[in-house]
Amino acid sequence: MYSYGEFMRVKDRRRDYIKDIAVQRIEKLIKLAEEVYSRDQELANRYAELAYRISLRARVKIPKKYKYRICRKCRAFLVPGRNMSVRLKSRREPHLVIKCLVCGYTKRIPYKKGLKVSKSCNNSSGSS
Repeated sequence: MYSYGEFMRVKDRRRDYIKDIAVQRIEKLIKLAEEVYSRDQELANRYAELAYRISLRARVKIPKKYKYRICRKCRAFLVPGRNMSVRLKSRREPHLVIKCLVCGYTKRIPYKKGLKVSKSCNNSSGSS
């Protein structure tokens, strides 16, 4: 029989294993959504929805490079120029504006002047 400390270590290892698998599946689903979007937008949206639900169930964050590709309000898979507009605004505080053209949800991400904005949300081709 396990002592309490050994039991908790086994439980932590299992939890880490589940979270690792969840992140791998989220990444795979987003990549599949990118590939399939041009042929079947509904399937791409379904993949994005599944990735979001896996992140909730396993209590893991969606990796930052994929986070901005899923609309927070309608859960649609976002592709720049198709159903998502991306703008840089310098008024007040400089920020990146991502707008979902499906539901109209707007996300603002602040950035500092002089620093380059990461291209993670604009990376629709999959190459970095």
